[in-house]
Amino acid sequence: MTEPELDLAAVGIGPFNLALAALADEVPELRFAAFDRRPAYDWHPGLMFDWASLQVSFLADLVSLVRPTSRWSFLNYLAEHDRMYPFYIAERFHVPRREYTDYCAWAAARLPGCHFGTDVTEVAWDADAERWRLTLVEVATGAVRHRTARHLVLGVGTEPVLPEPLRRLAGDRVLHSGDYLRRIDALAEAGVREVTVVGSGQSGGEVFLDLLRRQRQAGWAVSWLTRSWGFAPLDYSKLVLEYTTPAYMRYFNALPPATRDRLIASQWQLYKGIDTETIDLIHQELYDHLLDGDRPPVTLLPATGVRDAAATADGGVRLTTWHADTEQEGARETGAVIAATGYAARRPDCLAPVEKLIAWDEQGRYDVSEGHRVATVPEVTGGLFVQNAELHTHGAAAPDLGIGAYRSALILNAVADREVFRVPRATAFQTFGPVPGS
Repeated sequence: MTEPELDLAAVGIGPFNLALAALADEVPELRFAAFDRRPAYDWHPGLMFDWASLQVSFLADLVSLVRPTSRWSFLNYLAEHDRMYPFYIAERFHVPRREYTDYCAWAAARLPGCHFGTDVTEVAWDADAERWRLTLVEVATGAVRHRTARHLVLGVGTEPVLPEPLRRLAGDRVLHSGDYLRRIDALAEAGVREVTVVGSGQSGGEVFLDLLRRQRQAGWAVSWLTRSWGFAPLDYSKLVLEYTTPAYMRYFNALPPATRDRLIASQWQLYKGIDTETIDLIHQELYDHLLDGDRPPVTLLPATGVRDAAATADGGVRLTTWHADTEQEGARETGAVIAATGYAARRPDCLAPVEKLIAWDEQGRYDVSEGHRVATVPEVTGGLFVQNAELHTHGAAAPDLGIGAYRSALILNAVADREVFRVPRATAFQTFGPVPGS
């Protein structure tokens, strides 16, 4: 039996396409489905520390910044779990990361449009029908089926990035921070005597802190390297936060590509720094290290990048480093490396059949409009949208959870060809463009 045509199909179910599914659930006439190969919702399990908090407000949930009365709001999740009064008394603006993940999993398990265990292996454009055609494979059975959709949105997330010197050694002793909690026990059991963290974003800070807290039991030395000038905080001052609002996102999208790339490089503290709470916890742990007096050494090296890496005879890693200020080369040997070196948008394999129908920029990235629609050749009349793959066209707001509901509302309004959701218009006090001439 042929399955009904969809108005909108979504590939991937992370926080952003989950926000799309939650808002789509409030549009009963919209035929929507989202697909993910994983058996159930999960979010950064390799970094799910019990003590870590979300870096944005609980209002940056799936729906509240667009539809606060939705049954898929974080506050309704609390009510259904009978935690409203404890949450009220706790006065926590930034909720535990594991609680936010459980909230998302709660929504994902109940939203009728979410289909897990279903891999989208191929996307094609049917020119005659003017529809996207998705090839779906049920992971558990291998059964193949097809769905058609007028519009398509990609929310496949980002993938871990290892710098080339470390990529060659990826394995038991060189791993990305995204795998940290899954593999750190094995390093302890192997008797690793020193662990080196490379990278000073939030993930690097959390991994370094966790290594320090394990130090008494594991007995390892800990080193932390960053090529940045220092272990710098995220800039969460109020007017700077306006650079993650829709107002700045619209302004940023209208700038020339070269200007956008320059700004992204200069605005790294909007999305690559460490929150001040984590920095304070790290400093507290380092002070306790002084009081203990008998712990293995801890070394922090700012302005120090990794230029090369090689395996040592005992299974460890020899790092060739470069100091940015003195321009001197150095060398360090360590038992293992945790690379907190970030993530990058990825082009999903399922797009291979339609790659030539998509407009790519000079660096092979999507050409994305203000409304998050990817430019395609004229004969593709169906919309192709992306979520969290447009840092280069929309700025630091693109990966921010606080933009999820807004972006999803824009996409759904475009699909419905009407304002199904009223989107916020006054989102910043600042005027980001030039002052109009009098």
